[in-house]
Amino acid sequence: MTTSAAAKPSLRLEDQRFLTGNGRYVDDQQRPGQLHVRFLRADLAHAEIAGIDVSAAEMPGVIGVWTGADLVADGIGPMPCSVVAATQEPIIIPPHHALAVDRVRYVGEPVVLIVADSAEAAADAAEAVTIDYGELATVADPAAAEAEGAPLIWPQATGNCAYRFAKGDAEAVAAAMERAAHVVELDLDNHRVSAFPLEPRAAVADYDADTGCFAMDLTGQGLHGIRADVAGPVFGLPAEQFHLRADDVGGGFGLKNFLFAEWVCLLWAARRTGRPVRWLATTGEELAGSIHGRAVTSQARLALDAEGDFLALDVDMVADMGAYLSSGGPNASTNAASTAMGGVYRIPAIHMRSRGVFTNTAPVDAYRGAGKPEANFVIERLIDAAARRCGFDPVDLRRRNIVDTFPYPKALGAVLDCGRFRGNLDDAVALADRDGFEARRQEATRSGKLLGLGIACFLESSRGAPQEEVEVRFAADGKVELATGTESNGQGHETVFTRLAAERLGLPMDAFRFVQADTFATRTGAGHGGARTMHMGAGTLMLAMDAMLEKAVPLAARLLQADPETVTFADGRFSAGADDRSVSLLEVAAAARSSDASPETSEKGLDTAVFRRDVPFTFPGGCHIAEVEIDPDTGHVTLARYIAVDDYGTIVDPQLSEGQLHGGVVQGIGQALGERIAYDPDSGQLLSGSLMDYALPRAVDLPMFDVTFAGEATGANPLGAKGVGQAGCIAAPPAVINAVVDALSPLGVDHIQMPATPERVWQAIVARG
Repeated sequence: MTTSAAAKPSLRLEDQRFLTGNGRYVDDQQRPGQLHVRFLRADLAHAEIAGIDVSAAEMPGVIGVWTGADLVADGIGPMPCSVVAATQEPIIIPPHHALAVDRVRYVGEPVVLIVADSAEAAADAAEAVTIDYGELATVADPAAAEAEGAPLIWPQATGNCAYRFAKGDAEAVAAAMERAAHVVELDLDNHRVSAFPLEPRAAVADYDADTGCFAMDLTGQGLHGIRADVAGPVFGLPAEQFHLRADDVGGGFGLKNFLFAEWVCLLWAARRTGRPVRWLATTGEELAGSIHGRAVTSQARLALDAEGDFLALDVDMVADMGAYLSSGGPNASTNAASTAMGGVYRIPAIHMRSRGVFTNTAPVDAYRGAGKPEANFVIERLIDAAARRCGFDPVDLRRRNIVDTFPYPKALGAVLDCGRFRGNLDDAVALADRDGFEARRQEATRSGKLLGLGIACFLESSRGAPQEEVEVRFAADGKVELATGTESNGQGHETVFTRLAAERLGLPMDAFRFVQADTFATRTGAGHGGARTMHMGAGTLMLAMDAMLEKAVPLAARLLQADPETVTFADGRFSAGADDRSVSLLEVAAAARSSDASPETSEKGLDTAVFRRDVPFTFPGGCHIAEVEIDPDTGHVTLARYIAVDDYGTIVDPQLSEGQLHGGVVQGIGQALGERIAYDPDSGQLLSGSLMDYALPRAVDLPMFDVTFAGEATGANPLGAKGVGQAGCIAAPPAVINAVVDALSPLGVDHIQMPATPERVWQAIVARG
């Protein structure tokens, strides 16, 4: 692995508590007098609620059993969808109550809330509740939901359509298609998957009747956004009455960014009972009742001239939204996908259309990459098909069309400021020993196996929300607090932020206290998502430290009895003049705090907050190559080699960056080869409701990864970092599927849908005789 010269690996500060059992996860927290929550969930995908009988559940130990009608009667409103997208017509946002009201619309939807003094009593009570359902016609697939005469999930959504979105130049694309020497078309399924973080959703909620304030510790990764969604829209109260915290969080991958029905119910139950209430999701609840990711099908066409130059890209996307619109659900197939459509290639004209469709399934929202994996999968599969069908070499075709001049304005509006796209491709091809591949393929053939090599470049558009705030605060106990609106769910933010501050301010790492994921301790913030931590959080931290030091200079000058113009700062101290006069930053901060600052500052002491807004995207990019071996007798795919050459700008911490890349790659491999949320098309019953049926990848399924970082710093933030968190799961699916198709190509196969399970691969082999 190569890294930038500025990169420094760190031993994670977090690991001491994790490895000694001192992590503070939600399920570790126990409260005096706490109650336990259980949800009774719909076991039908679509049905009228004719009646709910809770009388038999009123047993010893049960504090309360409530329905959606109880919450509505108490003024609890539906959960919002806050996406802003330039849709062709207003997005249809049906009411999404925390507990189903009048009708259930997917298997796993919460219907009844049970609160008891033990988890066992709550479970017994749930078994005793009787619900009288009037079953309705079900539609679990977007194509079926759009068909004429399909049952309507919401009467206001004609044709079950939630929104329509279009971007690009339709006329230019049509003209290019007409004059093209080649037009390659594919139907692509970026199927529904589960994020399935190691720590499930969990929360403990409290209510203070004296102050009217709620508090909740939860497994969240965007707490200010969750608070904004739950406070006014749901409870009709100011956000200041809700204190949300997330200490250690065991993975998120987008799943934990959003407001869930369970959060609403716990907060309400805490107020209703006057006692702390807690809930921890089971595996079945996570697979059925949280949110899912991807669920986008695309009809895509790529136009090329006779020499192989790309002329136009046309993409028609259908996004399965599930039965309700989650907080950010429509974003992945609208705004997010458009920023990466066309990948790293020069394509003069692009037209993208997408529509969201309601189905009787769990809601869909952001999952690691959120739109960028879908967009990159489209172009990389099209290029592979174009090479195969039109007689081009897949590497030469990519190299011929790759962006190599900057800034480069893409057809849908994104402007690439810099990138090493061609270099990444060339380096990855060399590391993969493509020249020696045919010899390896022949050796595999002699062993009765099929060998394939798959190449995929990728473009990430990294930023997430376009604003962020960081505060540098000097606490009374002498610690320097770094309070950031970005939030960690296992990536190592505490380590990296602290090291950056220690290096900039010349203080030891134990001089700092990292503050995050607490809506009372941080004023604002957009949490984690969009590979934004280094770009948005750490970039803003650097600006906040610079602003604080600038604020400190006049006071340091006063203490040194020197002209402020002569004061310099290095290694934690302010100096002035040719003599050895100096004063430490902490001494200046103490003086500022004791006098409540000098006239030069309006904030308390040296405490400094910087809020960045309208921040540009960064564009990580790279090339991944997968080599697979297929057993034609069983269809089993073995991933033999995996090479990645990636540009993430300045690598701040190579160890943590490589860990993030590995995690993303594994999730992408999982989607490519096995993971799939499946529903019965007729009944809407979930068929992948446990880990017996949902095929997460295991360590034995993976090779050692060959990773090279070769970055070009961006000017979009003070660090030059571009973001690494989502890239792996963007690049891996097309690289692996291209390799599978390449292995099957001697049999005449030039396309296969994800996931390339043994059954699907074996059927493709059998179909070719």
